[in-house]
Amino acid sequence: MSGNTFGELFTLTTFGESHGPGLGGVVDGCPAGIPMSEEIVQQELDRRKPGQGAASTARKESDTVRIYSGVFEGQTTGTPIGFVVENEDQRSRDYSRVKDVFRPGHADFTYHSKFGGVRDYRGGGRSSGRETVARVAGGAVALEFLRSEGISVFAYTAEIGGISADPVDMENAQNNPFFSPDGEVVEKWEERIREVKGLGDTLGGVVEVRIAGLAPGIGEPVFDKLDARLAYALMGVGAVKAVEIGSGCDAARKLGSENNDYMTTAGFSSNNAGGILGGISSGQDVVARAFVKPIPSIAQEQHCMDVEGKRVCMRIGGRHDICAIPRINPVLKAMTALTLADLILRDRRLGVRP
Repeated sequence: MSGNTFGELFTLTTFGESHGPGLGGVVDGCPAGIPMSEEIVQQELDRRKPGQGAASTARKESDTVRIYSGVFEGQTTGTPIGFVVENEDQRSRDYSRVKDVFRPGHADFTYHSKFGGVRDYRGGGRSSGRETVARVAGGAVALEFLRSEGISVFAYTAEIGGISADPVDMENAQNNPFFSPDGEVVEKWEERIREVKGLGDTLGGVVEVRIAGLAPGIGEPVFDKLDARLAYALMGVGAVKAVEIGSGCDAARKLGSENNDYMTTAGFSSNNAGGILGGISSGQDVVARAFVKPIPSIAQEQHCMDVEGKRVCMRIGGRHDICAIPRINPVLKAMTALTLADLILRDRRLGVRP
């Protein structure tokens, strides 16, 4: 199975399955001297861990990280940073009924097809959302590197179940269970989640990622554009089905005179481009939006197909989120940080910037 390493110079390689002994990874390419500890990584993991809020699964995991290499006396050494997070609350028996069934909306059929019928059916194995715990741990290292460069990455919930947050307060978003930038919308989201949960169904939503402090000049002009690399990173998270940069799809409905970000002596007049022009950062805040599908594991009876091609009707067991939001927020934040760290190191290798 290839495709387990992200990045070129600042890399993250991950391993592990939903119901295996644990998950982990190796960060390579991080410069020496970056402040780092298990506590720093744990802060990000605590934002993602299950069992928090009305939308979350009943599965309880402490997501306690252990760093085994690459950190000494509170800073990175420049060598590979290895880490592990153990699984503590697996209930593999919940999945015995579906081991020969292709669940709607899951990767069961495609994994079965790709690997000749060999797959870990417990919780989806490597296709489970639990796989993202290693991304968040690796992303925590990247975030510390970015902080040393004066760059901040924020992720907050813009919408759940068609209900949008407005206005946006990024600082407030970091201090509530939904990562909501609008405190007044939280009650509406909770009510909608309870309603959908009672129907045995699930919800999708939208997460906005914003990068502040990124200097102009990051990204490549043609195939490795900053917006292309960000879209690749965010779309690589299993539940994400679309990504917008800046005004995104709305740009297709505007006139050029409406969409252009005119420059003035005080800076850009607007930010429809999302802080990226020609694939390269402009110095404005970079803005990306990820559209997250509803969790496919619903508590309603569904039509399925088994490995022998027979139709079956069944309810999916196990413990599942009602909505991937808010727990996907730190995952998208982590993938954004890993992307930026890699591109910054690429520029340094080429001598473009110090």
